[in-house]
Amino acid sequence: MPECNTNCIEKPLSEGFGKLGNFVGRHHWWFFIIPLFISAGLGGGFYFLKDREANGIEEQFTPVNGPAKHEKVIVKTNFPTNDSEFSRLRLYTEGTFASLILSDTVNVLSNNVFAKIVEMDQLVKDIKVATIGFNDICAMIAGECMTNSIFDIVKTPADAESINITYPFNGDFFTASEIGGVKLKPGSELIESAKAIRLFYFLNDVNQTVNTMWLTEFINNISKIEDNEMSASYFTSLSREEEFEKSTDSIIPLFSVTYTIAITFSIVSCMRLDCVRNKVWVATFGVLSAGLAVVSSFGLLLYCGMPFAMTVATAPFLILGIGVDDMFIMISCWQKSQVNHRVEDRMAETYKDAAVSITITTLTDALAFYIGLLTPFASVQSFCMYTGTAVVFCYLYNITFFGAFLALNGRREESNRHWLTCMKVPEPSSAKYNTCSEGGYYDKDTGKEEPMPINNFFKNYYGPFLTKKLTKGFVMLLYAGYLAASIYGCFQMKEGIDLKQLATDDSYVGSYYDDEEKYFSKFGPNVMVVVTNTNFQYWDVNSQDKLDACLHKFEDLTIDNRPLVAKNMTISWLNQYLTYGNATGLNLNDQKTFIDNLTDFFSLSPATQAFRQDVNFSVAEGHIYASRMFVQTVDILTAIDEKDLLNEFRNTAQACPEALVVYHPAFIFFDQYAVIVTNTIQNIVVATVAMLVISLLLIPSPICSLWVTFAIASVIVGVAGFMALWDVNLDSVSMINLVICIGFSVDFSAHISYAFVTSKQPTADDKLIEAVFNLGYPIIQGALSTILGVVVLSASESYIFRTFFKIMFLVIFFGALHGVTFIPVFLSFFGKCSIQVSDEKKDIDQSDASNPPVNVYANQMSFSRSSSSLNVSTHTNDRS
Repeated sequence: MPECNTNCIEKPLSEGFGKLGNFVGRHHWWFFIIPLFISAGLGGGFYFLKDREANGIEEQFTPVNGPAKHEKVIVKTNFPTNDSEFSRLRLYTEGTFASLILSDTVNVLSNNVFAKIVEMDQLVKDIKVATIGFNDICAMIAGECMTNSIFDIVKTPADAESINITYPFNGDFFTASEIGGVKLKPGSELIESAKAIRLFYFLNDVNQTVNTMWLTEFINNISKIEDNEMSASYFTSLSREEEFEKSTDSIIPLFSVTYTIAITFSIVSCMRLDCVRNKVWVATFGVLSAGLAVVSSFGLLLYCGMPFAMTVATAPFLILGIGVDDMFIMISCWQKSQVNHRVEDRMAETYKDAAVSITITTLTDALAFYIGLLTPFASVQSFCMYTGTAVVFCYLYNITFFGAFLALNGRREESNRHWLTCMKVPEPSSAKYNTCSEGGYYDKDTGKEEPMPINNFFKNYYGPFLTKKLTKGFVMLLYAGYLAASIYGCFQMKEGIDLKQLATDDSYVGSYYDDEEKYFSKFGPNVMVVVTNTNFQYWDVNSQDKLDACLHKFEDLTIDNRPLVAKNMTISWLNQYLTYGNATGLNLNDQKTFIDNLTDFFSLSPATQAFRQDVNFSVAEGHIYASRMFVQTVDILTAIDEKDLLNEFRNTAQACPEALVVYHPAFIFFDQYAVIVTNTIQNIVVATVAMLVISLLLIPSPICSLWVTFAIASVIVGVAGFMALWDVNLDSVSMINLVICIGFSVDFSAHISYAFVTSKQPTADDKLIEAVFNLGYPIIQGALSTILGVVVLSASESYIFRTFFKIMFLVIFFGALHGVTFIPVFLSFFGKCSIQVSDEKKDIDQSDASNPPVNVYANQMSFSRSSSSLNVSTHTNDRS
């Protein structure tokens, strides 16, 4: 018995879809109307859109189970926030606050400029919501509103120039957090001049609704202030999420532009001069079918309570491209069916050729998206769920709703009616006829509609051009340059998403982050070092020495031979307590004495009162459950520095025997660096293996599978390298696009390689020409439809949407380039590796003369979405 090939799977599927096509052709009205009602019903899910929106930066763009979130729980449990004794240093979140950075080109500590800063401070404190002002909702310290330490140092504007202020500490005040762009006097820590002052206004957590209203009023008031001498940038704890939400609103106008482009491209691609065979309405309803798929899939998931992240807003653009691509397949297969057959029979032929192809491609694309659910980022999970489901609905509506309209259009063609007026027109008597008053021409030799002339370009010009030795040499050099540039780009890749990029380009958030980086980047996060060992003996000298040694290890950390931590700036309640014990003659080596005197120590002064929040202890039980110290980092300037900081601190903590945990609210965002690369590689490997399994099942040719693997690897390397050169970081937004890259790589590579290795042409060059003749135009058409679906995102004011466009453009461009250039040329060097298809040859010998041999070959090619379109092309070959 002959070895089982693709017919083992394809033939039953093809026959089943043929019956479905016949059924749709006979009951087209039902298949046309029912999807409309389903879409209307599922579309009701958009009622819950506002409730499902998930635009929390921390929830969506940080790892779901990141270590910092566990560390945050430890800090929150042991050191709850004290509403009456506010300390910004000791917050386990960013807190609820407003902030101003006031900068001057000369010196903000001059008397006149500082007077304006005082006025600005008072203006903020005078902001009210109804009758509620800052003093009513401010964070409290010792019964009074928190203040900015610069105003405790400089009491009046007239003293600004005369008071000596030291940097980075002025007594107990950490001036580096409020004074930026500092120039010191030679040989001292005294500030000579400064370019910026940063002010904070923290609110209590009693009433978040009022807080939100006050912060909104803060933005409204500050945004209206104009000063020619002093610039002001501003920010609140709500700014990132509010501006993030505006990013979604910024692309809403682009939807109409996208659908206009898609409809125009579809109409142009499907337009015929023949007034009967014209497919204008078919193209229009093909775009509508993709739109219905988006409405239905999104509505269903919204009903089910699936969070709607902002990244999902890019999905309709991608789905439109995929849906239009599938539409082209259906139309092309319809055109290769016998014109004189009944509509239901033509539908059966169309579904036999197209539906299997669309099914396999839907399987690969949907699988690529659903594999993305493995990622730990909620924004990626949301995008993948919505997009993968939309792909499935796009497929279902293509074989129902769009197929039904194709049948309706077929009824019109069958009765030879005009595409616009639906009036009957006479059939032409020859190939030359008046296209306005006559229509319905078809090739009498093949019994099929006329193919597109562009297919002959690939056969007569492009294919032979690729077979020339000079061209092959140039293609090899081009690929070598492509590979070299890609590998170079991979080494330039940066990780992580910059938080300011989550806002639109013209957002005030960007100005604040820029000023913060410009004036206040000298000192980084002040990291908590938490002792979680409940049995740690703080009164024991040996234990104290071990803990002190660990803290010194943190202080000795370096990055590229530069200090990571500031020396002698570590804040330790234990060291201060021991100093207090030595000064008072207390025997703090005794456990009872050590614990009994903690309360007295914490009540000594405002400075020691703050330490009360650093120790979780019980005098009654005589036990200390946990405590914390603070280590000040310096010069954390880039994402690489943030990654190194996180890794070095955690590694140092793990190396210490005292069960230490390190934490800072920023670590929640830094955690993306710990997982982004490993998860991207994991998703790519899983997706690649899944695609190979599918390709082996449907195309059991090891040679073809090797070329599919090569194409996937090559395109991924190219996209990764060039996205880095295009200023795109590897982050939660771009990582999923690399997984999508695999699905599209399969689309572009599998069918071209299989077409070559199964070709019955005698020479490698002839195989190349036949492969690009059959598949060149479908690949280009599919690539264009997808790119046009996302091209408007390039005009977006949001980094996220521009990034999506950039990567999708690279994916499609490089995938198509491999499909129509690189792989055909490379395969021509391995012509002897082509497989023998003896069983197919027997079928060809037994086939009727009216069924050209190339159609048998074509039936073997229904692997991917573009491959079905080749059947249109092969009829040109028949006539040739």
